[in-house]
Amino acid sequence: MDERSLCYDHLPMEWVGDWSGRRAAITPERPAVFEPESGRRLTFREMDGRACRTAGFLVHGLGLAKGDRVCLLTRNRLEALDLYFACGKTGVILAPLSYRLAARELNDLVRRIAPRALFHEACFGDLAAALVLPEGATRIEIDDGRGRYLEEVEAASAADENRPLAPADPFLYVHTGGTTATPKICVVPHRQMVWNAVDILATSGGALGPQRELLTFPLFHIGGWNTVTPVYYAGGYTVLMRAFDPAAALELIEAEGITHFGAVEAMLQFIAADPGFPGADLTTLESITTAGAPCAARTMQPFLERGVPVHQSYGLTEAGPSNFMYVPGDAPLDESRTYGDTIGTSMFHTDYRIVDPESLEPVPAGETGVLLMRSPHNFDGYLDEPERTEKALLDGGWVYSGDLGRRDGYGLVRIVGRADNMFISGGENVSPEEVEQVLLAHPAVERAAVVGIDDARWGWVPAAAVVVRDGAEVTAEEIRRWAAGELAKFKVPRRVVLADDLPLTGAGKIDRNTVKEQIMNGGRQDG
Repeated sequence: MDERSLCYDHLPMEWVGDWSGRRAAITPERPAVFEPESGRRLTFREMDGRACRTAGFLVHGLGLAKGDRVCLLTRNRLEALDLYFACGKTGVILAPLSYRLAARELNDLVRRIAPRALFHEACFGDLAAALVLPEGATRIEIDDGRGRYLEEVEAASAADENRPLAPADPFLYVHTGGTTATPKICVVPHRQMVWNAVDILATSGGALGPQRELLTFPLFHIGGWNTVTPVYYAGGYTVLMRAFDPAAALELIEAEGITHFGAVEAMLQFIAADPGFPGADLTTLESITTAGAPCAARTMQPFLERGVPVHQSYGLTEAGPSNFMYVPGDAPLDESRTYGDTIGTSMFHTDYRIVDPESLEPVPAGETGVLLMRSPHNFDGYLDEPERTEKALLDGGWVYSGDLGRRDGYGLVRIVGRADNMFISGGENVSPEEVEQVLLAHPAVERAAVVGIDDARWGWVPAAAVVVRDGAEVTAEEIRRWAAGELAKFKVPRRVVLADDLPLTGAGKIDRNTVKEQIMNGGRQDG
C-alpha cells in the first residue's frame, strides 16, 4: 500500500510514545517531577535521560523488542515513570500489576500477559516470588539501594532508543475488575493515551495542564497514568506520593504549592479526618477532582468550607479513561454546592447516549438508562477475549459502560447505579461472582451470594450470605478468614451471614435484592 494512503492511526511516527523526549525538547529545564521519599527533583531533560537509559536497558540489557510485555509491581515511584516513558519509546508493552491483589489473582493475570520480564519493588519480594513467570522471563528488583536495576540502568547508554510507532500500537495492558470472576485486561493503545490527554486539556481549558499536581492514584490503575500523562503533556509539575497518606498529602500541598489533585471519595474522607486538616494551608489548592465512583456531598463539604471547589469526573478504562468532567464557571464554590452530585457533561471529543438497557434506544432527559460512550480514546478490546470485547464495544464504536445514568434539563449527567452486579468499594471494582467462587472453594460452603452494602467510608463494601453443607460446622468468621487468604483486602466480605437457603428469582437466578435484606437482617449468624 502506498504510504500516503495509510490511515494515520496505523502510520508509524517518531513522536508517538515519546512523551519524555518531546517534552524535554520543548521545556528541558522546567521542573518536572518530585519524589518526596527520596528527595529527588528532576527537570524534563533529566527525566528524558532516565527514560533513554531505561529504554537502552530494555532493548540491549534484556533483549526486548516492540510488542514484548513487561509487568510492573511497584508503588508510585520514579522507576515506574522511567519504565512508562521507556516503553513508550521502544514499543514494549507495560502491564502494571496491583500489589493489592493476592498471588492467586496475580498469577492468573501473569499467565495471560506472558511477560518477558517482571520489575518489582523490593518490599513486594515475597509476592513477586510467588508469581509463576513464563520460561526464560527475568525478575528484576527495584529498591532504594544498589541492586541490579540501578546498576544496569545507570550503566546503560544514554543514546535515545526512540523508534517510530503507530498510534494504534498497544502501549499498556491494564487489568480491571468486571462482572465475572476473571479480571479483564484492557488493551490500551498509544492513541488512547494521546487523545485522552488532549480531551482532558481541551475540556478543562488548560486548567488541568501546566499546574502543580499531587499524584494520589496508584499507578497500577489507569487513573494514575491518566493523571501523569496530561500534566506531563502540558509541561506541569508532578509530585509522586509513593502511597497515599492523608497527613503526608496535607504537608505536600503546603510545601509544594499544589494546585490540584484527584481522589476517590475515601481519600477525601481520610484527609478531612486527619488531625492536621483544620490547620493545613490549602491556599494554593485551586480544585479537587473526584473519580472512581460518585462522591457524596457530605464528603465534599469540609473542603468547600475551606474554600476549595470539589467536582466530579467519570470514565472507564475501556472508554476514556476520562469521559465526563464538571467544569465550573465563574463561581466554582457555589457550583460545587449546587452541582456537586453531577459528573457534568461529556468531554470535548466524547459522544454519549443514555439508552434503554434492552433496546439500546435513547431515553428522554430525566429518565434513567445505561450510559454509552464513543471517542477517539476508546480502548482496543480485552486481551484474547473476543466475546467479552464484543459485549463492551457495540456497533458504531459505542462502549457499553454498564453504569446507569440520568441527564437533567441542563444537560448535566448523574450516575445512579450499576446495570450489572459489580460495585465499587473505595475506588476499586469488586465482582460478586469472583468473591463467590472463592467462598465456594471452602469445603464447608454449599452456596454463596455476594452483594454490596452501604458503607460510610468506602461507599460500598462486599457482604455475603452463605449456605453451609449438610453436616459441616463452620463459623462466619472462619469463612471470612478463608476469603482473606485468597482475595485482596477490599474484596473480602465485611459481613458474612449463615443462611438456610438463598432466595432465587423466577428465572432461577440469585435474587440479590432479597439477599441484601437477608444480610442486613443478620441471617442465622452474623460474622
